[in-house]
Amino acid sequence: MSDDDSEQLTYAAAGVDIDASEAATKALIGAAGEFEGDYAGLVDIGEQYLALATDGVGTKLLVAEAVDDYSTVSIDCIAMNANDLIATGVEPVAFVDYLAVETPDEGTSEEIGAGLREGAERAGVALVGGETAVMPDVIRGLDIAGTCAGLAPKDAVFPGEAQPGDAIVGWPSSGIHSNGLTLAREAVTREHEYTDPFPPAPERTIAEELLTPTRIYSDVLAPLRQHDAHAAAHVTGGGWTNLTRMGPFHYEITDPFQPQPIFEFVQQEGNVDSEEMHRTFNMGTGFVAALAEADAETVVADSEDARIIGHVEDGPERVSIRGLDLD
Repeated sequence: MSDDDSEQLTYAAAGVDIDASEAATKALIGAAGEFEGDYAGLVDIGEQYLALATDGVGTKLLVAEAVDDYSTVSIDCIAMNANDLIATGVEPVAFVDYLAVETPDEGTSEEIGAGLREGAERAGVALVGGETAVMPDVIRGLDIAGTCAGLAPKDAVFPGEAQPGDAIVGWPSSGIHSNGLTLAREAVTREHEYTDPFPPAPERTIAEELLTPTRIYSDVLAPLRQHDAHAAAHVTGGGWTNLTRMGPFHYEITDPFQPQPIFEFVQQEGNVDSEEMHRTFNMGTGFVAALAEADAETVVADSEDARIIGHVEDGPERVSIRGLDLD
């Protein structure tokens, strides 16, 4: 934690109250009668499930707007959707985008289209169309969202609940991904411009570091299916508390991946405490899965960059990591 005497920044103070957001989401689901899935909705179509996930890029778009660089944000849009399907045990197969703009701009649209193509290649999905809406009375700048569809045999979908004694396998993130940017933006712009050099790597700007696209975890699906993963989690909004989506257990994290320098920079510049950082960001680990110990060791042996980062235990629902207890 920073020794800076400046005002300590939190996600809520920056403008996003996670508890309020979750309460509003539950109210929407209850009123609409929607199926409440942890990451994707599943539709029974006979021998398979059709899975659907929808998401956007969030306030990462404001960083792109500030430096007029939209070349990576549509990769994020596909990643946030595809990773939610993968966390369910479903293979993403198709993606449809929705771009809403205040004013149409050919150059921006071209950058976004190129990013969609790149994201689709990384995720292994087909781009099957989309919609562009010009709404100057509603939109300031632009917003991009999308929906990803996937298919899975019924016996391939992860059961969705970890078991006490399971090992937790983790895969590193590519950086800040597409969550917590409201807090990150508020922190780094206290004393810096987005175009300033990023102190840990001055050959890059702060904006370039923040705009590093979200990793797409398509490569982890096959080994997790093959070795009977019990549950998986995409570490997104809510940070490490996402692990409790795998069931009401104690998740003891003993060997997480090292956070990339962007996280230390955000923490220092915003005077953000460590608990808030871990409740908001992935902090270096972007995807996790719970498996029996022997299966976990095999998955790690067959993966380039996975490792066992902890274990699942009986006990009150919480995540213990780096001396913190998150519940």
